[in-house]
Amino acid sequence: MANIRKIENKSGVSYKITVSNGIDITGKPVRHYRTWKPEPGMTERQMQKAVQKAAADFEREIEQGFTLDTKHTVSEYCRYVIDTKERTGAKHRTIVSYKGFLPRIDQAIGHIKLADLRPAHLNAFYTELGKPGVRCVSQNAVTKEDLGALLKARKLTRDALAKKSGVSPTTVTTACRGQAIRLAKAEQLAAALGMKVKELFIVETETSALAPKTILEYHRFLHTVLDQAEKEMIVPYNAASKATPPKLPARDPNYYQPEEIMAILDGLEEEPIKWKAITHLLIVTGCRRGEIMGLKWEKLDLDKRKVRIDSTLLYTPDRGVFENATKTRDVRQIALPAETVALLREYRRWYLELKLANGDRWNDTGYVFVRDDGQPMNPDSIGAWLDGFSKRHELPHINPHAFRHTVASLLINSGTDIVSVSKRLGHARTSTTTDLYAHVIQKADEQATETLANAILRKRA
Repeated sequence: MANIRKIENKSGVSYKITVSNGIDITGKPVRHYRTWKPEPGMTERQMQKAVQKAAADFEREIEQGFTLDTKHTVSEYCRYVIDTKERTGAKHRTIVSYKGFLPRIDQAIGHIKLADLRPAHLNAFYTELGKPGVRCVSQNAVTKEDLGALLKARKLTRDALAKKSGVSPTTVTTACRGQAIRLAKAEQLAAALGMKVKELFIVETETSALAPKTILEYHRFLHTVLDQAEKEMIVPYNAASKATPPKLPARDPNYYQPEEIMAILDGLEEEPIKWKAITHLLIVTGCRRGEIMGLKWEKLDLDKRKVRIDSTLLYTPDRGVFENATKTRDVRQIALPAETVALLREYRRWYLELKLANGDRWNDTGYVFVRDDGQPMNPDSIGAWLDGFSKRHELPHINPHAFRHTVASLLINSGTDIVSVSKRLGHARTSTTTDLYAHVIQKADEQATETLANAILRKRA
């Protein structure tokens, strides 16, 4: 039976609820405590009724093994969950993204006790994230004084400053002209001149609000954290499940029309063989960019025209480029067209010439697509290269992931069954495929209906 004691002091009226549950190793009763405060304006009768209910709920929670966590803050518990996820094998990139959420969470709601966190706190947090000025888009720097004159006074050439600072001569020239350069480069130049960056440069910061998609990622992380707390029975419910994060507008996947693919293929004929092969594989396989960069020669069977996809390359600032399992940990075999095999054979000859030319400098990593010294490539470099490619050939912006959507669209429209499409893309479940490409499936079904009607229902002239 719960014990209830009324407390009256300068801060008002409160009730201390005590519940005994078993004995400890010394034979003393184990007691649990909770403080309940009435809402403003409640009558004595209303308070008595409400506190009795609170005591009964508390007693039931204790009997079920529930113990409210009144010690740890949101910040502390977030770190506990991240450590637990890391220890139990969560992907490194997931852990890095989780840790990236902590600074803003610490600042806004990190101080709140886990037991006191309410949906209203989360809703207010999401609102703040959506206000201008939250996100630093870029930081540039412009010289306060004539950098060229400063170099002349110090009898230092631009090339000498570039070499001393590790910044390219082009960037030094840009700064000397009074044009903006990246803050990181400005810091290197200032350090090389023995000055503080704010002595030499005016720093300009461009800010914006967080995108709804990013705010939703914060929500999903907090939902994961509070779900763990609910499982451990240290909070009565997951506050994130009752919060209201921003809704993303429904958008169809971006994909290319056949004529756009033909224009891209035509442009690739003028490009280096390595980038031609990378982009070609993205177009015909539907693989993720990290899967293409993670491809090794031992996984390519050019005679049988097949490729085995079982790993991906990822990048994080702390690790650099590293290999990991595919996103869904799937292993799949993809058949290659004869044209793709011919291109890969041509690329293989170029690759071996590159290896021979590098001699002792070469690192035999086994990856198909490598830097000039044989080291693996950053998968993010694909997007940067495609940006330049689209500008050179006057094409619309090319998103490498859109090739993946294009493959799915073409296969579905050609009548390929969803299971085969799902396996080629490496989705964990066919439901993922049907959810992503529902609009394409609907369109294909409408076309099939018209084809059927033309064949058996409509009279021919």
